[in-house]
Order: sequence, then C-alpha cells, then structure tokens
Amino acid sequence: MRPLKNRGSVRSSLALIATAGIVAVALSGCAAQAPAPGAEPGNSSSTIDVTGDFGKTPKVEFPTPLTPEETECTEVIEGEGPLIQNGQPVAIDFAMYNGATGDLLQSNGFGDQAPVPVVASDSVVFPGLAKGLTCAREGSRVAIVMPQKDGFGESPQALQLGVNPGDSLVFVVDVHQAFPARADGAPQLTRDGFPAVVLAPDGRPGVTVPKAAPPKQSEVELLKSGSGEVVEDGDQVIVQFTSVDWKTNEVSASTWEDGSATGVVAGDGGQGGPLPPAVTKALVGKKAGSQIGVIVVPEGDDASGSAQFYVVDVLGAL
Repeated sequence: MRPLKNRGSVRSSLALIATAGIVAVALSGCAAQAPAPGAEPGNSSSTIDVTGDFGKTPKVEFPTPLTPEETECTEVIEGEGPLIQNGQPVAIDFAMYNGATGDLLQSNGFGDQAPVPVVASDSVVFPGLAKGLTCAREGSRVAIVMPQKDGFGESPQALQLGVNPGDSLVFVVDVHQAFPARADGAPQLTRDGFPAVVLAPDGRPGVTVPKAAPPKQSEVELLKSGSGEVVEDGDQVIVQFTSVDWKTNEVSASTWEDGSATGVVAGDGGQGGPLPPAVTKALVGKKAGSQIGVIVVPEGDDASGSAQFYVVDVLGAL
C-alpha cells in the first residue's frame, strides 16, 4: 500500500471531520476472536446503486426516502482478508448522503485526495458507520444506510447540514488500509536501568520509571520488533502512544486515555505534532508492528523541564 502516502495532503490526527464535532474517533482493543459483523445487507442498502472504480469518486443513486429500521450494509466491491473489527484503525474514502433527500452532505478522500484515517469504534463515531465498517475488509467498497438513531441522533448539528429529524444517512466507503489496534511484534530485551513497560490485555502500556536521574541525552529502545513495512522519512504513521513524566512517574499524555489514536509525520517533518522531534525521528527505519521506548531529555528552551518517557506503538504508514 506504499503508493498511498503521496495522495494529497498529510493528515495530522486520526480523525474523520465531517463537520466540527460530528465525527470523532476512539480506539479500543480488538477481540481475540473476530465477532460477527455489526450490520448486514437489507432492503434499503440493496437499493443503493454505486458505480465507478475503487478509490475514484463514485456515482451513487438510490430511491428516496430510505427508511431503514436498523443499520444495513452491502459490499459493492469485494475486499480481501478478515473483516474489520470494532476499534480497528482504517484509512478510508467516504461520501455521506441524506437518505431522505439523496443530497450529498460531504465527501472526503477519493481521487488525488489522501485517504482519511479513522477508527471503526462505535463509542464516539456514528454508530451506524462503525457497524457498517465491520462488514467490510481491506479493499472493500461498502454502501451503508443507517436510521437517525445510528447517525446524528438528536444532535443540533444535523439541522445545519439540512438533515431533519427522522432522516436516514447513506455512506459509501472505500477501505484502503486496515491497521492493527496495537503493536503485534516480538518482545525484545531492553538494557538495565531503562523504564519498565508492562502491557494490559488490550495493549495499553503501564510504565515504571527508574528512580535514578534520566540520561543526559535522548535514548531509544526497541520494545517489540515488527515485521511490516519499514517507516520512511516523511511517512504519515498511525501510532498509539503514552508519555510518562520522569520525575513524577505520572502519565502526561496518552492516546489510550484520550480514546483516539493519532497520525504523525516520521522524521524532522513531524515537528509541531503530538510527539516531540526525538520521537518522530526515532520512527524512521522502524517496521510496522514495532513498539519503541524513547527517553526524551529537554533541550534548549525546555532544558529546565522534566524528561519524558514515550511508549509508541507503530501501527502502520499511509
């Protein structure tokens, strides 16, 4: 999937922004055994006619109004591999329509635009979108139709887009990539005196920082060795991370706590994002599925601050 990294502008966070606050993202651990899809084909989704090539802006037609009682999903172009699980990060193109009027509400990705990284979680995104994605695979194009309760619900933002109470929503989604929800590489031994990392069953790290003073310069350790594609300088990398303050041993930032994995630019280009340069530089050359530990020692204007320890899961690159 490496060619996708040059398709359009870089996205800085793992978020689908339909309008401000409409669609957020969340991340939870995938179950050991894949559950059944959250939606199936039905009378409404089967009437959605979608034509055009995968990754290109589709032509979408359907009779109006569509009034499904539950979310329905029909696979228009067949994908490969396992079904997407609730909580799994994916990179998608999408077009959203009012199912009552047929009006296009928003489109993102497709053509020369970069795919949008999102998480198929039903805790914050539209429940219907999360349900529909679980009937898709990498390479799928799916048509999803959802009732009001699985779409905007009673959000006042619906009226701003011209979606009235009771209106259904239709999504046409191309799934370009599916990422693991946690680093799945082989555990590696670390040097004595390096912070200790233990993982919860869902992959959430717990960190114990040594009582000794931090090193005088930043250090990097490979905690898990992945077997996926090698991250290149300038790649947008999908990561989970936790940072811990060296002095207090308290969590200072965490995608696990925030409920949202994030996308960062590997190398020097990642400056200004959620991770400091010492961490974004450390991503270069690592393989997808790896987990790294990075001690970040404050320098320059931040020299008086506390050192931070970062645990970063490298899930994949666009």
